[in-house]
Amino acid sequence: MIVSLTIKDIVLIDRLQMDFEDGLSVLSGETGAGKSILLSGIGLAIGARSGREIIRQGQDQGSVTAEFSLSEDHRIWDVLNDQGLDHEDGQLILRRVIGKDGRSRAFINDQSVSITLLRQIGETLVEIHGQHDERGLLNPSGHRSLLDDFGDYQELHIKVRNNFDNLTALQDELADEQAKLEQAKQDEDYIRYNLEELDQLNPQEGEEEELAKERTRMMQGENLSEGLGELLNKLLSDKGVDTVLRATIRKMERMAAQAPGLLEGVSENLDRAANETADAIAELEEIIRNLEFNPYDLENTEERLFALRAAARKHNCQADQLPALKAEFEEKLSTIQYGDEEVRRLTEDVYRAQTIFEANVEKLSKEREMAAAILDAQVNEELPALKMDKAEFKTFLEPLDKEHWNGEGGERIDFRVSTNPGAPFGGLVKIASGGELSRFILALKVVLARKTSVATLIFDEIDQGVGGAVANAVGERLSELSDKGQILVITHSPQVAARGKNHWLIKKAANESDGPVTTAVTPLSDDLRREEIARMLAGAEITNEARAAADNLLDW
Repeated sequence: MIVSLTIKDIVLIDRLQMDFEDGLSVLSGETGAGKSILLSGIGLAIGARSGREIIRQGQDQGSVTAEFSLSEDHRIWDVLNDQGLDHEDGQLILRRVIGKDGRSRAFINDQSVSITLLRQIGETLVEIHGQHDERGLLNPSGHRSLLDDFGDYQELHIKVRNNFDNLTALQDELADEQAKLEQAKQDEDYIRYNLEELDQLNPQEGEEEELAKERTRMMQGENLSEGLGELLNKLLSDKGVDTVLRATIRKMERMAAQAPGLLEGVSENLDRAANETADAIAELEEIIRNLEFNPYDLENTEERLFALRAAARKHNCQADQLPALKAEFEEKLSTIQYGDEEVRRLTEDVYRAQTIFEANVEKLSKEREMAAAILDAQVNEELPALKMDKAEFKTFLEPLDKEHWNGEGGERIDFRVSTNPGAPFGGLVKIASGGELSRFILALKVVLARKTSVATLIFDEIDQGVGGAVANAVGERLSELSDKGQILVITHSPQVAARGKNHWLIKKAANESDGPVTTAVTPLSDDLRREEIARMLAGAEITNEARAAADNLLDW
């Protein structure tokens, strides 16, 4: 429930602090005193839309803070945990700050959050209902969720949603496979022809670079081999280096005998040079042999290289990409060969998923029919006490065609009413008058509140258009509803006001310095409460008779 509300610099409110209790709390005041401003403030705290026009004139910003006390098992704590927000001791503080540029900032337990999250949290804590409320009870788009919450078959509803998501995913997958198969079949001849070509070519990654290097080597090797051969011939000729060295060494050996030791070093160096020259000649001969090749090898290499490059140009890719392209063609052909089987498998999966989904939708429809019957009976039981014994409430479940079934089920749900026996049923807003609409809403809320998890319900002039015994019945039902949770009601009805556990007076007041008019909210003591109810009975001039009537109402 709301524990306290602080509003600062919002419209006509400069600063307002209200502390609340459980049960039925009443707010009253003359028309135009600012009751709607108070509701706007609460709305801001729970994420309602705002603009800079909401800020009190002359101020840079406005703010609203609402403190809640909630049970430890309230579902809101799971939401906060999922968002990584701190909380403790069942306390929750929502705060909204609006700047003069119209921008808003939102806080939960003094931690900055998005306005969307603030609204999501706020909707689980507070419901605001009024005669012209276009949300919730009066909007058919929300009737299905209201019935589902009342029926308490959430697990089955979750199954239907999951079944629908699974079915949709399988249908999408089947459609993709069918499209791929159809396209593949259209391209089958093209794929087979190109795959045969690539199979024959059998390209390998990196092959083009190796072939190009080999071709270059062979083309350059012919000229190199010829030049090296000429050099080798010179080395091996009669006047070649090797011949000269060997002849010189032999002569020097003969001369060495004439001068022992004199030519020994020279002889060793020449011998070493002769050996190294022989090694160089042998290595040169090996190089020449390696450079020799069959002319057909160059022709074959060029033919292979040019074939790879021609295939790459045909398919507008690099030669190294041909193996991947070949694999892609093989996969497409495999899709054709095995696509029918995959489509058949997915078709069977879709059929099974469709069967399960439809079975659970039908179960959900039956649950809704039973819940609707119970809801109708309980609402209609409330109507006589609200002086609407001739009216009837009915939940209409309009079946949808199967192709329109979805995660929310297989029917459209609409709350309708008939105000007189035999009169046609119609939407709440279209059929009911102002006073009747208020009572229908109240009857619905009394029944729905038995299972609601919302901490606080706020009714804005829910009793408008009724008086006397009817207003008394409305007050009685509001009092009963407050046994289930905290109720705040803005009212002009003394019969309703007299039922309140707490009572605040909303009024306008001018500042002492003749400044702007502001809205003030004052908690009423027993005596002041008697005067306010007497005013509500008598009007501007409070009479003793009005005070006596107020006493009678307060004795109930």
